[in-house]
Order: sequence, then C-alpha cells, then structure tokens
Amino acid sequence: MPANRDELRNFGHSDNTIILSDIHLTEAGPKHPKNSLWKKYKNKEHFIDESFARFLQYMEKEISGPVELVLNGDIFDFDAVMTLPSSKEAHFAMRKIEKARGLFAEEKKSRFKIEVIFSHHPLWVKCMQEFLSRGNRVIFIIGNHDVELHWPLVQEFIRQSLVPPSDLSQNIRFCEWFFISNEDTLIEHGNQYDFYTVCQNPINPLIQMGQTARVRLPFGNLAARFLINGMGFFNPHADNSFIRGGLEYVRFFVKYVMRTEPFLLFTWFKGASYTLWYSLKEGLRPALVDPLTVESTVDWIAKKANGTPQMVRALRETHAHSAIFHPIDIIRELWLDRAILFILIFLVSFQLYTFFGIIISLSFWWFGIPFLLGMPFFILYARSVESNVTKLEQHIMRKIGQSAQLCGVSRIVLGHTHKELFVKVNEVELLNSGT
Repeated sequence: MPANRDELRNFGHSDNTIILSDIHLTEAGPKHPKNSLWKKYKNKEHFIDESFARFLQYMEKEISGPVELVLNGDIFDFDAVMTLPSSKEAHFAMRKIEKARGLFAEEKKSRFKIEVIFSHHPLWVKCMQEFLSRGNRVIFIIGNHDVELHWPLVQEFIRQSLVPPSDLSQNIRFCEWFFISNEDTLIEHGNQYDFYTVCQNPINPLIQMGQTARVRLPFGNLAARFLINGMGFFNPHADNSFIRGGLEYVRFFVKYVMRTEPFLLFTWFKGASYTLWYSLKEGLRPALVDPLTVESTVDWIAKKANGTPQMVRALRETHAHSAIFHPIDIIRELWLDRAILFILIFLVSFQLYTFFGIIISLSFWWFGIPFLLGMPFFILYARSVESNVTKLEQHIMRKIGQSAQLCGVSRIVLGHTHKELFVKVNEVELLNSGT
C-alpha cells in the first residue's frame, strides 16, 4: 500500500546517493520476419537489466552504509507497450486505435502495462528486490514516458512487486517531478523544461475523457504512440533517429524502407494526423481538480520531495509552455505542413491540367510542368523549417539559475536529453546522467 501521509519516512539525508535516468524499460518486441532493424531497440539483447544488476552490486561493494537510489524519470516506457490483454484478462473496453498503437493512459490499462513491463524484466525486478531488502531506499521521479506512474494502482503494484507487504514498503517513494537530496541538490527528470514533453499540470495530471479519467499525455508521448509505434525503423529514444532533413529522409527511405515497408508514408501520415488530433483533444481539456484537496495535494507533493508548498508552486512557474498551445509548431514537427503544401501543389497542377485539357487536347505529361515549377517553392520552404527539439538545452540554461534559487540548492541533476553533462552555470552545478 502507498505510504501513509502521516507516516512518511524521513528521506532528508543520505551519505550515499546514486542518480540514474532514462533506462526505458518496456516490453520485448518480436523480431520482424523481413527486416532485422524493425524496432530493434525492443530486442531483449539490448535490454539493460544485466548491466543494471552489475552496477548495483558494484556500488554496494564500494559504498559502506545504506544507499539512496534516485531513479530520475523514464525508468519505464509505457508508450512503447503494445501488448494487449486476452479477451479473458481484459476488464476494460479497448478502442480500435488502442489495439493498433497501445492502450490509453487510464488507470486499469496503465496497471496492465506495468505488469507487462515487469514480466519482461525479471532480472531487473529481482535485483531491485534484493537492493531494497538490504535496507536501501529508492525514489522514483516521474518523467514523461512514465507519466502513468501518477496512478495509485500502478504505484501499489510496484511496491508489492519490489517489497512484499512489510515495513520496507516505505523505502520506496514516488515524486511528481522533483526531489531535493541532502538540501543541496535539486533532481528533476527535465521534461518540465521541454515544451514538447512537459506535463502541463503535474500537481493535477488527470483529465476527464467521457466517463473515464486519463493521465494527460504530452505531445511527445502521443507522437511516440501513434506515430513511432507504427514506424519501427525509428528509435523513439534517439532524437537523431527521426529529426532529419528532407534529403536525409529520402536517402533513408530508399536505403532501408522501400523494399520492406513501401507504404510507410501512409502509416506516417495517418499516425501524424492521430497525434495532432489527440494532442489538441487531450491537451486543451481542463485538469481534474478537487477544490477540497488542492492545498493538501500541494503539501503532500512538497513533503515527498523534501521541499515546501512554496517551492512546488514556484517551480511549476518555471515550466515550459506546452506546445499544444502552438499547434503550428506541432504541425511542423510532424511534417504535416510539408505534406499539405505538397498536396496543394499536386492539386493545383492537376486542376490546371484539367482546365486546359478541356480547351485543347493535352498529353498527361503536361501535368508535370506546373508540378515541377512548384517544387522549388516546396524545397525552399522545407529547408527553411527547423525542429525546435534542439532548442531544449538553451531553455534549460535560461531557467537553471532560477530553479536553483527557488530551492536554495547549488546543484541540479537532470535526465531526459540522454546526453551526459557537467557544467557550471552562474555558480550552479548542472549535471545530466545521460542514459
């Protein structure tokens, strides 16, 4: 059971703190019968479980005394889970899009997905059980790919799986988006500085969809589900896998895609359209807020994070403004703007060909003249569009001093970008654990 709010164990001091992030535990995927590169990142041979187990064993040998292990977001990847329950196991209805791209972020469905993840990572579960049984403690900070950790049923499953009912269950803690270690280090996953993956309201992360409550997913997560889950040549955990120029995409398509998945362009267009629709549909919904528990919720988040209610409110003001309020940016990131422009050039060319074809007899090849004349404009526009994903680090650098001042710390540790980092920004140490 989750720790009682009146009996929260003191996590204020630790002689030994280890911070890890972005290991993205998810289900193991079957190999593609025609292409070994398809969703290769989900092959068991690339799982991190053995390395993780050896790392914990090594650190416990090197360190005397209890260890505080901070798992700083994206430890689990709910977005990549596409396993579905059998008709006998399912205790919930599933829509057609869920069967094709993964279950929605509803509590029972998220509970099913974490069970799938644990069943595919028995070694990780075993080494965590042993680690906790020796009196060490673990803090889960919620990231964007494991935002479904907000659900009580998911947290309860993790507690029961890692520490069967005992007093040690209080050695596991879940923090909404930040944790302050030893009063001098602010630990955040980092997605709250990224306007493509920011959780709009981490204090109240739920929205009402019909008769069901759902965790509101950021645009980046929805793109991973509806788009990347159907395009197995792209690794959702590596930006350079899918942030490419137009010419690079053409080369990639010819070299890897054309022979085995020639209709992937249609998959992309359909997935991009779904992503845009659900980003706006979910993103513009009001958060589910209970006025009677507003203050107690903020107090509880602060207590778990070793902070104060003032810190919780102030840190939230440093968060990025969600991309869903800038739909043009979303359309550009999905390449839908270039698709629409290409279709318009095609339609105008066809309309001109049809119009003049009524007046005089024309060969179909005349259709190509206005189409080819329109291509330079298309190419110029396509080359002028740059992804905003690469601007995340600039935004972090602007906000880091403010966040440190708000929490009274001299060090900030992030994850999210998958890039190791150690710099000083105005006397504040900024570290990133990479992956």
